[in-house]
Amino acid sequence: QVQFVESGGGLVQPGGSLRLSCVASGFTLDGYAVAWFRVGPGQEPEGVSCISTDDGGTHYGDSVKGRFTTSRDDAKNTVYLQMNSLEPEDTAVYHCTATRFCSWGGYEYWGQGTQVTVSS
Repeated sequence: QVQFVESGGGLVQPGGSLRLSCVASGFTLDGYAVAWFRVGPGQEPEGVSCISTDDGGTHYGDSVKGRFTTSRDDAKNTVYLQMNSLEPEDTAVYHCTATRFCSWGGYEYWGQGTQVTVSS
């Protein structure tokens, strides 16, 4: 059974940092691009980042560029999202998903996500 488990979310003050992890079971991430997307309260899914499989190239949404960094460790079947300088607008449930190539939109939900709340 394919399952993605996102973790690392929590409550953090504005300006703080969190590191999210996405661990896949029943599925090998090597050979796939992995995207993070988020769903804020009453909002549509928004692409946050994507990391390619061939060259490890990374792509970011405009709202998180310069603040978020994604990386992968295929040996651990895990992708990370380092989030710095968090803002209240970053509050959302964060999900990871695998695709053949990095692209924006049309995300599939493979896990429950992890809640990130940025508030003072």
